[in-house]
Formats: sequence, structure tokens, C-alpha cells
Amino acid sequence: MQNLGRILIGLGAVLVAAGGLLVLLGRVGIPLGRLPGDLSYRGKNLSVYFPLGTSILLSLLLSLVFYLLSRLRR
Repeated sequence: MQNLGRILIGLGAVLVAAGGLLVLLGRVGIPLGRLPGDLSYRGKNLSVYFPLGTSILLSLLLSLVFYLLSRLRR
């Protein structure tokens, strides 16, 4: 049970850090979620949004972070 508690505390800390980072990026003026490459369509009764550019950027950043973490663990 101790391991599960530690994992949940760690996940909570990661979520708090990610939320704080998103708030900070919004205040600085970085338009995360409105980057070039994000697709949106607004019709009469339909609105569709697909954050393709943001998804690619987040994927690259997370890949870099996990790569660096794997290199540090060796």
C-alpha cells in the first residue's frame, strides 16, 4: 500500500506542476492551444476543434523529457 500511496502522490504532484505551467504559459502570452497548425471549423450548428500543432509540440517536448530521464537513470 505504501507504493501505491507514493505513486498517487507523485501523479498528483505532476498534475499540479502541469496545471501551474499551463497557467503560467497563458499569462506570459504563449498561445498553447491556438498555435499555427491547430485546425478549427465553425459551421452554423457545429464547431470542431483539433489541436494538431499543439499535439505535435507536446509530443516532441514529452519525448525529449522522457529521453533525458532515461539517459539520467543509466
